[in-house]
Amino acid sequence: MTELQTNELLKQYAVTYETRDFLKGDPSWFMHQVSGEANQEAMAFIASGISYGSRKQFLPKIDWMRQQAGGEIDVWIREGRYANVLPSDANDCFYRLQTKSCMNKFLHSYQLLLDKYDSLGSYLRHQSGGHVMTALQAVEQITNWFALHGSGGVIPKNAQSACKRVCMFLRWMVRTDSPVDLGLWSDFIDRSSLIMPLDTHVMQQACKLGLLKSRTTSMSTALRLSDVMNTIFPGDPLRGDFALFGYGVNNQ
Repeated sequence: MTELQTNELLKQYAVTYETRDFLKGDPSWFMHQVSGEANQEAMAFIASGISYGSRKQFLPKIDWMRQQAGGEIDVWIREGRYANVLPSDANDCFYRLQTKSCMNKFLHSYQLLLDKYDSLGSYLRHQSGGHVMTALQAVEQITNWFALHGSGGVIPKNAQSACKRVCMFLRWMVRTDSPVDLGLWSDFIDRSSLIMPLDTHVMQQACKLGLLKSRTTSMSTALRLSDVMNTIFPGDPLRGDFALFGYGVNNQ
């Protein structure tokens, strides 16, 4: 397949798969099930945080937290209600690597951020100093906060790893005019700087298509793939996230 043919194929997949049907069975579905920007932002952040491994296993965990909060996930965190069901001294498993205690630490770190800045978006706006921020800067600020305040291992300790789930969350928050993404932060994070959510599966698909040569899931590799996607989808590289998803579905 020539480079031109690959690019055209990816554009076709992006059109086919960036629809509301994409939400079915995807963690992005949950942020569309709550009302108000504060709840959408908080639901999206929590959903992205534990979106790894088997969807059959992590989707029910996300839904359990949504139901515990009665849909008011922002207040549930802000008022510390999570501690009633995820106590700090509970070392039994919540999901895979995370115990209930780990989740308590993560949510407590988030609660501290909400107490000080009112929202994660406001925190990043404050850190930007009134300037447009790149996605990498946003990833760095998010990982910095949770590293300093004890994330319980849910958020990567720095931006050297691919930070797949944080990059996915930023896609949800920044991209506009999408039936999937919310675009709540489109005013202060540069859409063209968004970083591909890179995991082993995405990397393998990208290598098959000749978009990548490296097989290391690092931030530098994610940035290289994002640069390639920016040439195919100018100004909107994460349109390529839907395209690679489509390629994976059709070439299993």
